[in-house]
Amino acid sequence: MRRSWIAFLLGCVLGLGGGFALGIFFYPYIFLADIVAAEELDKAASLPLIAEGRFVHANPSDPIHYGRGRVSIYPELVRLEADFEVGPGPKFHVYLVPDANVTPSTEVARTMFVDLGRLRAFKGSQNYSVPAGVALANYKSVVIWCEQFGVLISPAALTFR
Repeated sequence: MRRSWIAFLLGCVLGLGGGFALGIFFYPYIFLADIVAAEELDKAASLPLIAEGRFVHANPSDPIHYGRGRVSIYPELVRLEADFEVGPGPKFHVYLVPDANVTPSTEVARTMFVDLGRLRAFKGSQNYSVPAGVALANYKSVVIWCEQFGVLISPAALTFR
């Protein structure tokens, strides 16, 4: 009888843990995958382009955390272009990072990064305001970072004009 209870409790713990893990993994696909951003860039302002970059798959052996598409830097604005896409997940943020070569082993949380805000959608064009006083020339990368798990999703090294 005692073994039955131990097996039952162990099964409950493993079942709850596995169910929770699957829930975290599938939640973004079920509820957020259809959200596509389409923010416009105000053409009337005719903002000069300062820098450009392209998001890359940070760790090719990880099929869940990927990114692709272009990023453009304007005065006081970071724009993820229409071809931007990342694999869904919880609590993704857009960071400006001073390092030029950001890899999964880079300790982004220990750098003097600037958090531009939470990612609004996993696909499409999005605009993020740069806080006043931030010298964009000091930041060599734009990074999509998962704050919940401290994981690099996708970096984009910037090329300045």
